[in-house]
Amino acid sequence: MSVLGTAASATGRYVRALLPTWQDYRDVKRTWRGDLVAGLTVGIIALPLALAFGVSSGAGAESGLITAIVAGVIAAVFGGSNIQVSGPTGAMVVVLGPVVASHGVGVAAVLSLMAGLLVIAAGALKLGRAVTFIPWPVIEGFSLGIAVIIFLQQVHAAIGSPAGPSSHAFVAAVQSFGTVDWSTVMVPVAMVLLVAANLANLPLARIGELPSSLPAPMLPQLELGQLGSLVGPALTIAALAAIESLLSARVAVSLSDTGPYDADRELVGQGLASIASGIFGGMPATGAIARTAVNIRSGGRTRLAAVHSIVLIGVVYLATGVVSQIPLAALSGVLMVTAARMISIATVRSIIGSTGSDATVFVITALVTVSVDLIVAVGIGIVLAAFFALRTVSASSGVHREELAGDPEPGDERIALFRLDGALFFGAAERMLERVSQSSHITVVIIRMSQLQILDATGARVITEMIQALERRGITVLVKGIQPRHLKLVTRVGVITSLRHRNHLFTDHDAAIEHARSHVTRAAAAGGSTDVADFGWTSTIRLPRD
Repeated sequence: MSVLGTAASATGRYVRALLPTWQDYRDVKRTWRGDLVAGLTVGIIALPLALAFGVSSGAGAESGLITAIVAGVIAAVFGGSNIQVSGPTGAMVVVLGPVVASHGVGVAAVLSLMAGLLVIAAGALKLGRAVTFIPWPVIEGFSLGIAVIIFLQQVHAAIGSPAGPSSHAFVAAVQSFGTVDWSTVMVPVAMVLLVAANLANLPLARIGELPSSLPAPMLPQLELGQLGSLVGPALTIAALAAIESLLSARVAVSLSDTGPYDADRELVGQGLASIASGIFGGMPATGAIARTAVNIRSGGRTRLAAVHSIVLIGVVYLATGVVSQIPLAALSGVLMVTAARMISIATVRSIIGSTGSDATVFVITALVTVSVDLIVAVGIGIVLAAFFALRTVSASSGVHREELAGDPEPGDERIALFRLDGALFFGAAERMLERVSQSSHITVVIIRMSQLQILDATGARVITEMIQALERRGITVLVKGIQPRHLKLVTRVGVITSLRHRNHLFTDHDAAIEHARSHVTRAAAAGGSTDVADFGWTSTIRLPRD
């Protein structure tokens, strides 16, 4: 087969792996009853959430409902998880709300298309597994911060007050108390009994008119002057959609026995879902952890559980009159409860009580999520977690002075044997150099590297500088036990060329000690000088060719 034919075949397999197949529904005959029950249950739960998220984002209840219907079906068909439920989510509302407030309602559909294309590109580039590198404390801190923001965003509606002018959720919630009419505060509280409120015909803000059918698909209008200002929000929404969807799919796998998920296909499916949602006038969509969990616990096992969208379609065509009378304060209550249920006290206790570094990452991620930005919070959390991980690995590394093997011989006190343990990278390399440099009255230094597990370019460079410094002081350096996986690195960085002779590399411990003793003997015979030639010693290490 030609090169072009091979490439075309590989491309075909790659594309097919990202598309749905009949195998996605192989278990439907066995699970369809549970799938239908789960779909009905999720549909009932998704209705108030879709309406609430739509209203809270500023795009309107209609936008949230359309997103739950359209994105729910598309993501179920094209996504990489058998049980993922997709639609509008609280995290997406947190990002989308300020953009809609500054650019208008129509921007929600535009951002859906832009973010959807970016998420598809991420899936096509096979970036799906990147989410596995996000540490658990970062995930939980992010979720806690999202829950706090969702709760704070609903304060003004719950007390019947206009939203505060600040874009910061906490500040805006505090500001809303300054304009509240306290005589009406008890009215929203009474909305716990929604039926009673409707019977009493209380003067409350309600959802308002909803469409009695799905709108016709059309591309949203985009002014070229707005495009530049929307690139940043689109990137943020795309990153959030990818992270939240993959985390939800990963949680779903741990809760069910429906098999693994395809991370890259999941991104493609979620990207298509957001694009379809935007074409129908909806908002960006992601995998929804809470609704996915309900789907699993209600018996959902295949993609057939996406029939929850049919329940929502039924609402659009049959019950918009009733739904339009739901008070906004009641939806705020729904979101407040949702936010509260996102916080697991047991999980918080587990993280806080684990290690100081994990607790720090968790708290800082949550605080930055609430006070700064969601994606920035994830980035800072990952950097902090990486810093603590490197510090831990660095602490586990060591430079140990060892006694020479076998019976002591005259001159052994002139030989220093150092064993490198664990990891030698930029965090521990300087410590090793300092420890070796403290040795005095030494003629030969043996550096034992067979126990060294991790070595980076900085560590190899420090070994090079250490060898050069010791050799300048007239100390012969022998290196023993370079692992094959490190040999290419130490060769290119200069460890081997810094040695006085290529025969100063060893794989055998006893041979290295014997060679060191011979150096001490010859140095004594030469009147203390160590600048003598090697006779007959051959290296057993094969150097790699560049």
